[in-house]
Amino acid sequence: MRHQILKIALAAALISCFSSFGIKHNIRNDGWTSLFDGKTLDGWKVGANAGTFSVDSGMIIVHGSTAHLFYDGPFKNHNFKNFEFKASVMTTPGSNSGIYFHTTYQEKGWPEVGYEVQVNNSHTDWRRTGSLYGIDDVKEVYVKDFEWYTEYIKVVGKRVIIKINDKTVVDYTEPENVQREKGSEKRVISSGTFALQGHDPNSKVYFKNILVKPLAD
Repeated sequence: MRHQILKIALAAALISCFSSFGIKHNIRNDGWTSLFDGKTLDGWKVGANAGTFSVDSGMIIVHGSTAHLFYDGPFKNHNFKNFEFKASVMTTPGSNSGIYFHTTYQEKGWPEVGYEVQVNNSHTDWRRTGSLYGIDDVKEVYVKDFEWYTEYIKVVGKRVIIKINDKTVVDYTEPENVQREKGSEKRVISSGTFALQGHDPNSKVYFKNILVKPLAD
């Protein structure tokens, strides 16, 4: 009887654990996993200017002073090397944002570690949506403000592919033993988490359907 009670208790605990994890991350049978539950910022972490990020109607709204929202949840222990990532994004006029990968939590300032994929359709910065910022930049504007689009990132080994609405806009392979300029030494392929950027108080950007598919290392 005692063994049966222990088994039941263990099974209940496991069901509770996986149920909670599944609700938060919406693990799908096609290999994609949601990093955003559509209701809260559970599993995400922000330091300075946390008020820049809010959630409403299934969206992360980015509007406020410079800040960065890092995925800090349990899926893959928020550490990704080879992966596919995609998110639905919508910009407003004059807005700037970004999606970082292979980065790590930082309390404030621009993330020093990892790469940034640009979100910018009409800001004064000429590097447009889809740019691998400062490395392989896109000058063309592929999507309009107030229009939902899909921003996709794939990393396998040293190769980075970025697509906007299924159109490849960047296909970059990092050179072996690459040497970056001073201040950008940590902008290299490694592993790490994702982060969303709040660029400035005049920028307002929306994110939803934030999904990742880990790939074999």
